[in-house]
Amino acid sequence: MHDNPILDVPDDEHARLATETFRMLADPTRVKLLWALHQGESSVGALAELVQSTPTAVSQHLSKLRLAGLVASRREGTFIYYSATDAHVHRLLAEALSHAEHVSGLAHEAADHRYRTPQGSTPHGR
Repeated sequence: MHDNPILDVPDDEHARLATETFRMLADPTRVKLLWALHQGESSVGALAELVQSTPTAVSQHLSKLRLAGLVASRREGTFIYYSATDAHVHRLLAEALSHAEHVSGLAHEAADHRYRTPQGSTPHGR
């Protein structure tokens, strides 16, 4: 973790930035998309099939995530491929999904969790 002392209360700027991140994660389709993109790069069509949504809806979500800096895109011919950009968000998703497994009764022990971040993952991006 971090060697810096723990603050009693976050400052306004960091609280605002955290809230913006949570706002981007406050949609089930975006959670699914980000989780999928942390597994690897993908196209809109493949993502739409994976999350059982329309390509139009997926494109709109990806646009918001890209503007928030949570995904990046690259063009290859006529296709655009998306990838996740922030390991911090991957860890947030893993914790939130693990919590959901406990709330739903699916997981009881740490070993029961299906949602994990890679061992030794380091933050990158912002």
